[in-house]
Amino acid sequence: MACVIHCFFAPSLIILSYSFLSFSVESELIHYIIVFIAVPISLFALGLGYKNHKALSFLATGIFGLSLLILAVVLGEGLLGEIGEKTLTLIGSSIVAYSHFMNHRICKKLECDCHEI
Repeated sequence: MACVIHCFFAPSLIILSYSFLSFSVESELIHYIIVFIAVPISLFALGLGYKNHKALSFLATGIFGLSLLILAVVLGEGLLGEIGEKTLTLIGSSIVAYSHFMNHRICKKLECDCHEI
């Protein structure tokens, strides 16, 4: 559930509310805010998945994707250029999303009820 909230609502809320906050979508602060929200929630979700399923594959993949996201923010446009930063961010978020998908697939395969509400 934390993953769903993170993936769908946090970035959408930030992007939709930028006019109220006097921020522009192109602002670097938006990138920092999204990563600040994404990293702890993703680590929490990946940690719970590992605790429930004991599979390292998706955990390592997720941490690698989060590392790319952090690297994109830390290096920024200054070192990577605009295209490099966007590319690294896209690759990192795709890897994180894939790791969450792998976790969900393992859950279904094991027929566990950890995602039941």
